Amino acid sequence: MFYREAGDFKTSYRDDAQTFPIAFDRLRYYLVLAVALGVIPFMINDYWANAVIVPFLIWSIAAIGLNILMGYAGQVSLGTGGFMAVGAYATFKLMTSFPDLNIVIIVVLSGFITAGVGVLFGLPSLRIKGFYLAVATLAAQFFLIWLFNRVGWFYNYSASGQINAPERTVLGIAVTGPASPPWAQYFICLFFVLVVAWMARNLTRGSVGRSWMAIRDMDIAAEIIGVNPLKAKLTAFAVSSFFIGIAGSLFFSVYLGAVEVGEAFGIEKSFIALFAVIIGGLGSIFGSFAGAAFMVLFPVLLKNILVNGLNWPTDLAAHIQLMVIGGLIIVFLILEPHGLAALWRVIKEKLRLWPFPH
Repeated sequence: MFYREAGDFKTSYRDDAQTFPIAFDRLRYYLVLAVALGVIPFMINDYWANAVIVPFLIWSIAAIGLNILMGYAGQVSLGTGGFMAVGAYATFKLMTSFPDLNIVIIVVLSGFITAGVGVLFGLPSLRIKGFYLAVATLAAQFFLIWLFNRVGWFYNYSASGQINAPERTVLGIAVTGPASPPWAQYFICLFFVLVVAWMARNLTRGSVGRSWMAIRDMDIAAEIIGVNPLKAKLTAFAVSSFFIGIAGSLFFSVYLGAVEVGEAFGIEKSFIALFAVIIGGLGSIFGSFAGAAFMVLFPVLLKNILVNGLNWPTDLAAHIQLMVIGGLIIVFLILEPHGLAALWRVIKEKLRLWPFPH
């Protein structure tokens, strides 16, 4: 009764094929978009931007990218942190080499550069899969971090090995650098989140997405019915790396401003993206957002309870936080392997018939 579909008729194929065919879903989407554009920018401050909202938006992009590869194409990857580093260093080199180039163009170009690197490291997927592909992408993670640490050209031969994002503006407003206001950082990240989510949604519902899912379900049968495995797998790696490269670019230029690759893009970043996809739900764009929200918001909530509420030492709270998150991941894998997206589908089914029994 709360989630109504009765009387929601479609009179054309275009209406039936739209992203949100149910009127209630469209209303909910427009409401969220109105809050994101008309409320949050006037309420955001430095703490909410740095601790919650901007990291959530960036990790949502990374989770969507990894979900394209794992959830829709069925290719395992543990190299997300390394591909984010590619996006970050591509952004740094473009910002320092072309100081007049718009930051939006720089972020997009960084995504394309990361896509090329992703295709290169995706070539083993044509021969191996499963655990062996996971090991190959893990090797890519360590190789990329080693490369950026050892080759001075990537960090302009800085003595410290650190890269810093110069100030860049959009419409005269700084979005990178220490002078950028929180709402400007939020808007630039929100813009890319909306574009990436729209692209991912349309790709997964089209012929490209169907070829990915065919390869995921059974690659031999997909090849028999005419799906090109080489094209499907490499396009999945390219699109996934493109999105992850955008996330890495924003993570460096907008969120952190200065990074050391070993600390900012270590293996733990790959696991954060992986856990976000697993908890949110494989093969679901909404699940990518839900998983990113869990991985960003839950640690902040737990830290506030343990440190600010119970006055526990910070180091003890950090260890407890890792234990609790790890335990919850195990619980999710056992009780609901399809993640938060599956729980949301169950809730919608219940709301369709409430208050009648189901």
